[in-house]
Formats: sequence, C-alpha cells, structure tokens
Amino acid sequence: MTNKPTLLLIDGHSLAFRAFYALNPSNFRTPDGQHTNAVHGFISMLLNLLEGEKPSHLAVAFDISGPSFRAIEYPEYKGNRGETPEEFYGQTELLEEAMKAMNITTLTKKDYEADDILASLADQAAAAGYRVLVVSGDRDTFQLIGENTTILYPIKGVMNLARMNDEAVVERYGIHARQYPDLAALVGETSDNLPGIPGVGPKTAAKWLQAYGDLKTVLAKADEIPGKVGESLREHSELAVRNRRLNHLVRDLDLGLDFESFRLTSVDENKVKATFTKMHFKTLTERVLRLRGQNGSQTTGLKAAPESVSVASESEEKKIFDTLEIPEARNVTSKEVLDWIKKQSTVGFEIEEQGSDLLLGFASESERLVLSGSADKELLQWIASASPKALFDLKGTRRILLERDLEIGGVVDD
Repeated sequence: MTNKPTLLLIDGHSLAFRAFYALNPSNFRTPDGQHTNAVHGFISMLLNLLEGEKPSHLAVAFDISGPSFRAIEYPEYKGNRGETPEEFYGQTELLEEAMKAMNITTLTKKDYEADDILASLADQAAAAGYRVLVVSGDRDTFQLIGENTTILYPIKGVMNLARMNDEAVVERYGIHARQYPDLAALVGETSDNLPGIPGVGPKTAAKWLQAYGDLKTVLAKADEIPGKVGESLREHSELAVRNRRLNHLVRDLDLGLDFESFRLTSVDENKVKATFTKMHFKTLTERVLRLRGQNGSQTTGLKAAPESVSVASESEEKKIFDTLEIPEARNVTSKEVLDWIKKQSTVGFEIEEQGSDLLLGFASESERLVLSGSADKELLQWIASASPKALFDLKGTRRILLERDLEIGGVVDD
C-alpha cells in the first residue's frame, strides 16, 4: 500500500455525457422538468471512486464553450458530433453547483480542453510525488500513463472502470502506452472527426509501431512498407502528422494553483442538503454525508469545511426505499416481473445463490417480488440494461453474474 498522497482527476464533460447515456433521462427529472440523470450518474460514480480509491486530493476539469486551439487550427475537429440532447441542457451547471457544495475544485481554461488540464496536472503531480488517477473516457489520455499515473477508463456507462496502466495497454492494443497517440494518429479518431490513413486499422498500425518504435520512424521508413497499405501511407502521411499534432495533450499549462487547494475536506452539509434537495437526490444526500460529512467515515480528523447558514429546503423528495427487506413477498413469473418493472422509476434488485440456481428479488417502496423459476431472455436483458436499479453489495452481485457470463447495468444506488 503506497504512502503517497493520491490525486484523483476527472474529465467532467466526458463522464457527465457517459452518465447521461447510461441512465434514462425520463427517470430523473425534477417537478419543474429539469432532467438530472447525468448529475446523478456522475455523483454515484464519484462516491464509488471516493470509497474505493480513497484519494486525498481531487479536481474535476470541464470544457468551456468556444473553440479550442485544435478547432482553430482544424475547423473540422469534432465537427461530426450531433446536437447536444435537449435533456442534457442545464445539467453541467447543476453538476458544477453540486461539486461546489461538496468542496471539490472545478477547473476550466480558455482555448484548451479538459484533457489538457488533466494532462498538465497529472504530469506536475506525478513529478511532485503524488499517485495520480485520471478518470476519462478519452483514449488520448493513455499517453499520460506512467509509473505514478494510471487511467481509469469507462468500459460501460460510468460504473465499470478499467484500470489502464502500460501492461493493460500492451495487452489490449499490442503497443506501449507512450505509443498509443501514434497508433491513433495512423488509424484516426472518428469521435474527433480525424480521419486516418485509408486502409490502416489498429492491427496494422500496431505492427508498424512494434517494428519501428514511433510514428516519426514509421513515416521515415514508409518506402520500406510494401503493398497497398504502404502506398496509402506514403500518399496520405500528412493525415497522420496532423492527427498526431492534434491528439498531443498539452502538459505544461500553468493553472496558478497549489495542489493543496485540491485537498479533500468535509463537505458543506447545509449546501449539500440545499443543492441535492433541489435535484431530489435524497439517497445521494445520505451517501455524501455518510462518507464526507463533518462526521463522515472519510472525514474524521480532517479539517472541517466552513458551514453555510441553513436555509429552508423545498418539500422533501419522495422516498424510494431505505431497504430491500419489504414484507409479504409474492412469487411471480418473468412476465409478471417485467410488467411490474415498467411501472417503477427505480427497482430494488437482489440476488441470492441457492446451490447452482439464483433467487432473484425485486422491490419498490411498498412491494417485494420473488421470481419463480428461471429468468427468461427479456428479464436478463433488463438486468444488463441502463434501467435504474438500487441494490445492496454491487461487488457481490456482479461477481455472481459474471460467473454466469451475465452483466448488470443501470445501478444508481448501492
């Protein structure tokens, strides 16, 4: 176990969008019509990270409106991205408000992207002796991987994060982490609207990098590469050069901040209650205060945050449930469960092993259902779907399901 302080850095927009698409917007909406699914998913992920990684320092970086220096150089950069979904509007501002209430530093910088902020902080913190964890859904961050820096990369939604170190990159892509931006330059990046060398895929690019070491040498030795792919490389080499210039993350930004400003303290309990009540996040409020409140499990002995004046809150959010132990369970078929699920906003879900069989339980505030017999295909699809679920012991539930080649998705509370 390392004694180094741990700095957790999060790409705010990247993870907020992933949370948005992982949770159905229609299930997370305030009475005045504001959707909150991205905020809910992001904070749930954040709490899991705080519990699992126990960072001492934390910062969240956001993109800001207006073109970055990359879009100024190449106007088509990210030009293929569609309109922001209407349900996402307003959620970034709510997320920033929630971070402020939790005393978490948020960062932006004109002309730069969030990844550039994360890259600069990661390099500077690693050099200063920190253990650095970067949470981002952008594979360009793989170039930051080093002895003291690990990327936590979302595999599905925001709850399943792959720990990407150099060994993991080699296993998955056949090249070292430092070579990944060269591979991306050759192949291109669809999400950034950066076309690569026609006819060159990840395996071909990895083979070249294994042979020649880096993009500069691949291009210098292009005459040695036979076949149509070699011809395509020679003809379109400028695409790879441009892509590599654009996917390079800026690592020397001066943000004018001391790392101590990122140190986690207890949250402002009154602000958390007021902010989270506005979004109708009762369960998340309880989780935040249990973990990072003034008497939280991670804040005993830490410097307390300044406490704001308590204000009268809005009407309390309707309670979903505090426990899955609801009396008078009734046995139901898969079809009956699925019909019942359609009427629920969030479903309490529980699995118990009974020999080689599984006992599946489902709960709302007032009902408890137990599945009779085996789950059919449609019910298994629901378990893996983004439909909101609350359960006890996600780790144990996931283990049981993985042993049977099954997945679980849409977990909004654990």
